[in-house]
Amino acid sequence: MSSSPPPEDGAPLLTATGVFKTFDRTRALAGAAFELAAGEVHGLLGANGAGKSTLSKVIAGHVAPDEGEVVYRGRPVRLRSTRDALDIGIAIVMQETSLVPDLSVAENIFLPELGQKGRLSYAGLHRRGEELLAALGQEGVLPLDMEVRRLSAAQRQLVEIAKALGVRARLIIFDEPTASLSPGEVDRLFAIMTRLRANGSGLVFVSHRLEEVFEITDRVTVMREGRTVLASCPTASLGQAELIRHMVGQDVGNIYAPRAAQETSAAPVAFEVANLAAPPAVRDVSFSVRAGEILGLGGLVGAGRSETVEAVFGLRPRRAGTIRLAGKPIDPRRPAQAVKAGIGFVAEDRRQQSIVPDLSVKENLLLAHLGAHRGFGLGYRSREADVDALMKSLGLPADRLLDANMLAFSGGMQQKIIIARWLLLEPKVLILDEPTKGVDIGTRSSIYGLLRDIAARGVAVVLVSSDFEELLGLSDRIVVISDGQSIADLPAALLDEEKLTLLAAPRTSMARNTAVLRSLTGEAGGAGFWALIDGDRLICLNLVVADRAADPGFAAGEARAFADTGIGTALSRCGPGFATEPGFVAEPTGERSTMLVPLRNSRGHDLGWVGLTLPKGAPTPAPEAVRRQVETLATTL
Repeated sequence: MSSSPPPEDGAPLLTATGVFKTFDRTRALAGAAFELAAGEVHGLLGANGAGKSTLSKVIAGHVAPDEGEVVYRGRPVRLRSTRDALDIGIAIVMQETSLVPDLSVAENIFLPELGQKGRLSYAGLHRRGEELLAALGQEGVLPLDMEVRRLSAAQRQLVEIAKALGVRARLIIFDEPTASLSPGEVDRLFAIMTRLRANGSGLVFVSHRLEEVFEITDRVTVMREGRTVLASCPTASLGQAELIRHMVGQDVGNIYAPRAAQETSAAPVAFEVANLAAPPAVRDVSFSVRAGEILGLGGLVGAGRSETVEAVFGLRPRRAGTIRLAGKPIDPRRPAQAVKAGIGFVAEDRRQQSIVPDLSVKENLLLAHLGAHRGFGLGYRSREADVDALMKSLGLPADRLLDANMLAFSGGMQQKIIIARWLLLEPKVLILDEPTKGVDIGTRSSIYGLLRDIAARGVAVVLVSSDFEELLGLSDRIVVISDGQSIADLPAALLDEEKLTLLAAPRTSMARNTAVLRSLTGEAGGAGFWALIDGDRLICLNLVVADRAADPGFAAGEARAFADTGIGTALSRCGPGFATEPGFVAEPTGERSTMLVPLRNSRGHDLGWVGLTLPKGAPTPAPEAVRRQVETLATTL
């Protein structure tokens, strides 16, 4: 298919009108419409099953529409394949990447060229690959010789984007691109998207994360039941509640509405994990959760959170550590043993780990029951009343219990059925790994309500989520995991997304920070620390103690009120509304003196404070020398 001419000034890059598509008896699109301008990021939104993915695939040539017209760069097009779309400059970056794991980064970027006639110049591929990465502002980030199987999720996605640019795509669809990315990786992706937009590309952004929609998009189009219900509306003109109403057709209220007041701090510890090791991903993780409490396991992608809960449930071997349930030691080496002990587990990948597609809804719902059932027969009759009650609570008609294929349901309904599977067994502990991954805002709201109800019954809930807003909105406490180690255990009320991101930073990335703190204490003695300060409370991110006499009274990963530390007077000088002291501030006892310097990165973001505490009688370095060392650290962050 020949390339289309450029659009006239002011003309849309792409318009799709009256698009219909039916799969078997399911109508996925019913007259959908969409418009994209060059140089914009356009959000394509909707609940699960709204048709946004199908429309994206029509635009990208993956699916042929039954009816409708697509006009690209001023000319009607009829795309019969993804090759047709790539030839005219349309590409899609999927949530699950379509890369070849055994090929190198460079080979994947230029994969469409590998089958062409003629001699292939690998030196030329590398040169062009470096040029593409430089155009994205990512030069030196990807090793072009490395096999793709060894890359992180964020790096694989960068390869997909570079691959789209390699075919000179001017329209790129990003389908749920942030689902498996950490907050820092999302920032880098948005920086790339901003650069592409500035260069005149048209970007379609499909996402369930509304905070990201408001951050990166210029306009939004909302679909519901295969139809376009809000077309090309400027994002700035909308509020979150209004956008949700368009998506789900009703007001879902505050999805993070607080649970009914209950005191869990006095409840007994229901579940405890100590010094768990499951190499290579899990090195030393400890946490406990009380009856009726929701405990969040926070961290970046690759920190070892999923591997931790899989080891607890017997899905991967443990080398060390102890597990206690209701105070008694247990040692589940297989999932069946964990289920028998009273532990339920909702895995991250529902299609691969939780659903048997060829079984009916009822059979999928009762899978965990079969694992726990003892005796002759299936024992389904004993669960009938519970199944009926659960179906009503899920809003699923009882006659759909016999539906022959779970994959006929939306991802959100699949997830609710999987959670309900465990509720039939009345577990003492329920572990959920990314429970709302890939589900829409309305379904997320109902899942959140379900989790709050579960906790209210006294079940101990352990939640793994890469969505920090979700983690903070649902959890009572958060244990932060980094590089396979638990490094903080804090009440969720003390944290926000920025604090959690800084706490979750890989310990390997702390090397430069630790080096600066060691340099400070190496020259002056004492103790050096990096901390966040909020009101009259401190959260310590890193600590190096060279002289125990200067111990400031807190450890890395701990939160302390100023009054509960050994340097309360100095800390009170750097809180909001207080002037920063130019030098060291002595405590009333005279036992310690501390200098604090604000830490801001090259973009001016507030990253907390770096402090140096000296014991009584220690030589005091020049304040300006301390400040210069901290500023050197700031330039690297």
